[in-house]
Amino acid sequence: MHIKLNNICMQFEDMMVLDHIQYEEDIHSLAVIGPSGGGKSTLLRIIGGLLIPSSGDFYMDGKRIDFHEKALHQYRREIGFVFQTKGLFEHLSAMDNVTLPLIYTFGIPKSDAIKTAERLFDQFGLTGETHKYPHQLSGGQQQRIAIARAVAIKPKLLLLDEPTSALDPEYTADVLDMLGELQNEGLKTIIVTHEMGFAKNACEKAMFLAGNRIIESGKSTRLFQEPESKELKGFLDKILEWKV
Repeated sequence: MHIKLNNICMQFEDMMVLDHIQYEEDIHSLAVIGPSGGGKSTLLRIIGGLLIPSSGDFYMDGKRIDFHEKALHQYRREIGFVFQTKGLFEHLSAMDNVTLPLIYTFGIPKSDAIKTAERLFDQFGLTGETHKYPHQLSGGQQQRIAIARAVAIKPKLLLLDEPTSALDPEYTADVLDMLGELQNEGLKTIIVTHEMGFAKNACEKAMFLAGNRIIESGKSTRLFQEPESKELKGFLDKILEWKV
């Protein structure tokens, strides 16, 4: 998948959140890293068609994305989203959380939607959880169901915004293992994350966003092993200082 961001700016009132973002790469899996407040989530939402930038253009596979609501509505149907927390409908069972969007948004027959959900629940170790409600599930199970719902539509791109930020370590590992499996199956992903091990080892490429602009980008292994900017080197030194 080819992504091009051309002079993307995002301003909220008098606050510049993204400042002339330029980026062009073929991506399979991309990690977006950087300090809090640097614009990572805003950039992800622009790529997903959830926010319209103040200026600039975005291209996917050579096609310019039209930032008008009617066109964005169609575009979003091809994108899977997973957010930090509270991604599931609390009044619906795990099964209904996955199947109802397929049935009522995408017009898939109920029997086919159930088959799709059952396959994903089996793949992600959730077979026994299908009739439980979110409050009956662990945080890791909730996030795995949210990911299952996002990939059930067979998106051309899966966007994840800090999907493990509120999870305990063992649940974080479960979710990251699941994402690694999906990437190995060929699903294109862009993930905003503070999990540096996952960004380095599971994502082909990485982007370091700080101060509302891209400081460095390229192969993940290169960014982590040989950071070129003092900003990225300082960020990694601080993040990794207490890792064992």
